[in-house]
Order: sequence, then C-alpha cells, then structure tokens
Amino acid sequence: MRIPSESEQAKRSGAQTCPVSGIGAEFDPFRDPYLSDPYSFWARARREEPVFYSPEIDYWVVTRYRDVKAIFADPKTFSASIVQNPIAPLSPKVVAMLREGGFGAVPAMSNADPPVHTRIRKFTGQPFTPRRVAHLEADVRRIVTRYLDSIVPRGRADLVRDMVYELPVLVLFIFLGMPEEDVPRIKSWARNRLMLTWGNLPEEEQLKEAAGLLEYWRYSKQHVEKLLDNPPDNFVGDLIRGRGGDDRVLSIDEIATVVYGLLIAGHETTTSLSATAIVRLLEHREAWEAICADPSLIPNAIEEVLRFDTSVITWRRRATREVEIGGVKIPPDAKLLLALGSANHDESEFPDSRRFDIRRANAKDHVAFGFGIHYCFGAPLARIELTVILQELSRRIPGIRLVANQKFEYSPNISFRGPKRVLVEWHVSRETS
Repeated sequence: MRIPSESEQAKRSGAQTCPVSGIGAEFDPFRDPYLSDPYSFWARARREEPVFYSPEIDYWVVTRYRDVKAIFADPKTFSASIVQNPIAPLSPKVVAMLREGGFGAVPAMSNADPPVHTRIRKFTGQPFTPRRVAHLEADVRRIVTRYLDSIVPRGRADLVRDMVYELPVLVLFIFLGMPEEDVPRIKSWARNRLMLTWGNLPEEEQLKEAAGLLEYWRYSKQHVEKLLDNPPDNFVGDLIRGRGGDDRVLSIDEIATVVYGLLIAGHETTTSLSATAIVRLLEHREAWEAICADPSLIPNAIEEVLRFDTSVITWRRRATREVEIGGVKIPPDAKLLLALGSANHDESEFPDSRRFDIRRANAKDHVAFGFGIHYCFGAPLARIELTVILQELSRRIPGIRLVANQKFEYSPNISFRGPKRVLVEWHVSRETS
C-alpha cells in the first residue's frame, strides 16, 4: 500500500459530473449478494452497461474482456500508480499514524509505471522464471505431504485452516529466506494490509489495521537490511547483489517494498486460489474424478479455475488523459476498476462461460494474472503450488467430498476472493491412511 497525498484522498474522478446509472447505483462490492456471487451482477453489466461509474467507490468499472485487455496493454494511457492505494479514503488519523510510524513503501512493481517499473522488473523478474521456480517443486511437495500426513487419517478437515492457509507462505519463506516460525505473524499482517487497502473500514478499524501494517513494513525492511552485508543465495540476495550498492539501480526501500508486496501477493492469492480450486472441482464431481483418473488434466484444470473463479477478481488503473472505453468517455485522472472476473466470463471470448470445463481449449487466455508489462511474475510459482496440491490430494484422497449444506464466506474487500473455510470429508481406509 502507498500512502496517498491529501489531494489524492480528496479528489474525485467524476462523481460531480457524470450521471449515475442503475447499474452503478446498485454496485455494492462490500456486501452480499455481490460478495457471494459477483458473476451474476457482472453478466448483467456486460449486457446492459459494460462500462459504468460507481459512486460507492468513485471508480469507473470496466467489465468486458477486450476492454480490460486493451487497458492492460496500454500503460502510457492507463497508469498503474493507484494499484496499491486504499480503495476507500483513509482517516486523517491513519494517514498521520503511518507517516509518523515510518511507513516507507514506494512504487516498485504493481503500482509503478515505466521507467521505474522497467528498471525494477529487470531484477525481480529473473528469479521467477519457470525454470528457477521449478526448483521449488520438491519443497512444495514436501510441505503438502506433511499436511496430508496429518489430516488424511482424520477423515474430515477444513482445508483452508488445515492446509492451504499456511502452505503458500511457507514456500515463500524458503524463497525469501525467512524463518518458518514467523508465518503466523505474516498471515496476520497480510490481513491488516488487505483490509486497509482493499476494504471499506470505519476509522476505529482502520487504526487497528494500520498498526499491524506498520509492523509488517518494518519487518520487511529489517529483513532486507540484515542481509545487506552478506546476501544469501535466494531471491532477496539476488536483488541486493543486483543493486551493487547503488540506490540508482535499486534502492533498499524498493527491495523492501518488493518483499513487502510478495508477502501478500505471493500467498494470500494462492491460498484463495487453492481453496477455490478444490471447491469448484469437488462441486463438479466429474471434473474431480477426471483428474484423479488422469493427472495430466490438472494444468488445464488450473487454467479453467483461474478463468472461472480467480482469486483476484478486480484490479485498478488511472486514466492519464481523456479516453473512450467501450463507447464511454472517461475523464482524465479517472480511476478505473478492471473486473477481471467479469472479463474471464465474457461470452465473446469464452463461449458458454458459466460452464466449468477443465478441457476448455482457450482457458489459458484468461486475464487472472493481468496482461502486458505488469503480468504477474509470481504466476509460475502459483501454478506449481496448485499443481502439487491437486496431484497429491487426488492421489491420497480421491474420495474426498465437500461437507453438505455449507455456506462459503468471503472477505468484504473489492479485489481478493476466496472462501474463508472449506469443510471436506472422506472415508478413512487403509489405502488413504
């Protein structure tokens, strides 16, 4: 998260000048029924008003695939500078608290534009190549096996709490060289950041979350600083060596911001994606049985999960000039909410889009990881983690099923989506145990 200036906090992108449509007036991204099922709302928006203004959040919402992809492809017209800004204005007390507390995250990756983004991506993208990330597969499988050894004999589990909640951050800790005992703190701090940046909280709750956010930032900065004199052979060490002691190449705050960003983007999204994948596959029993019989179907099944119900359902941009999107004039400096989940259900790109099909030929054309220069560089790691989870789960517990009549709950924020718990059960046999 970046602390917005007072002028940014106060500025509106069109509320006083644009008419508010029926769709825009109805858009309520922090409450049900939208939280439980955003896709029904988006299907209507794509039909009736694919680009609309929302007074609730002061954003123009873009819902069609071709428009979302075109925006990602044009970083000059559509700046990424607001990506990490709070979706709702922060209380002045919170802004002061963060500034006085030394919060120093700077534009580094997802919220940086060229040339800053180009310079930093040069260093951060290299360690996340598929080849290098593949070396982590053995660690992922070891961790997954450890969790399954614990839960398989029980015959029942909450797969979020008992496996996918901590697993992605444990993998990240190997990548970043952090001690495993810090996992609970990181997960708690990640929630602080998620709700403060992408939620809509009253002042009292903002202050509480901001306190955790400051601890989160200090932890990230201190981790980088203690490695400066003797950088290890891991991702953080690569960045320190790459800067060569020159802040013009890569500053300490930029490295700390990358670490700080990864400690939410690299595990909260994968936790949610893993939980969602298990739910969707078990809801569609024929799909689950298909991957149990033929694990080679898992990679495309993952792409279909990413398309059908991705863990990052919206992302943001800012228009640098007046521009037309989908026949609608957008004013300069307007804030845009790109509905990735809607784009991935656009019937013009994905026929019969509400059907979950693990054999869908163009499932990989989704925009769940973005597109263009800001394409998620952690995508290979997320794919490997979920691949191993599904391989081992389908091999060890093929008879796993969802506990009947459970209601899935989602965090009230605008971008990150995944069930808070997933209750499953299975028959314990000699083969499974």
